[in-house]
Amino acid sequence: MDDTALKFTSCMAENADATCRAIVDYLGRKLELRAEFVDGIAWKEREALLDAGRIHVCWICGLPYAWKADADSSMIELCAVPVMRGERYAGRPVYFSDVVVHRESAYASFADLRGSAWAYNEPRSHSGHNVVLHHLATHGHTAGYFGRVVESGAHQASLAMIVNREIDGSAIDSTVLEAELQRHPELACEIKVVATLGPSPMPPWVVLKSLPAHMRDAIRAVLLGMHADAEGAAILDGWHIAHFAAASDADYDPLRTMARAAAAARLELPRGRHAG
Repeated sequence: MDDTALKFTSCMAENADATCRAIVDYLGRKLELRAEFVDGIAWKEREALLDAGRIHVCWICGLPYAWKADADSSMIELCAVPVMRGERYAGRPVYFSDVVVHRESAYASFADLRGSAWAYNEPRSHSGHNVVLHHLATHGHTAGYFGRVVESGAHQASLAMIVNREIDGSAIDSTVLEAELQRHPELACEIKVVATLGPSPMPPWVVLKSLPAHMRDAIRAVLLGMHADAEGAAILDGWHIAHFAAASDADYDPLRTMARAAAAARLELPRGRHAG
């Protein structure tokens, strides 16, 4: 990494990386500074660089954001949050978790999946894990709802497992699913959505508090104004982002509440990792 550059990264799905890189290049030009998008390494390594203060701005899942923000001497603050295009988002900074199964399966609802083979992307994810535990908790279910559970490592891996009939279902971040369907239209013939969980607060872009206030404000201002510029709007449209919005820490209280509800019910998904 270039130690003289302002460093950005994403801990979201791989299919968002191209748009993130374009946003970072755009920020660099608008702010007239060296901006580097850090990729080519696993998202866990990217998050570790953020925690070490070596990444300045990161797009991160809302639940890890809440945990980091609640920690003593938190290093990060909210920068901005994407608002997605599409009727279901209704101009709000939210997303959903779509419960996906194979199109030829007999499953028609979440209830049908009791005793099935289930995959979640990773245990710190809200969209693929926490929201499912919360759903089970609020419906009075205990551990063992699914017959077999594996950790796939990523939403896209979970989708591949469904297509290959290695598992029966999984909760997929709606924005990731929409991007995959855009990239691979043939996927629509292989899968179907049988339930939707949410809405949940959209994963935010966060910035290190150690950056000077004027720099944090400048980054935020460019993101919030991108949609009003033709070049910026075209970049955002690459991942179906309508615009960036301001965010407050209280926006993520629903995730904190959902995590507490799931933990109070002592719900756990078995954590075997898919070997493929």
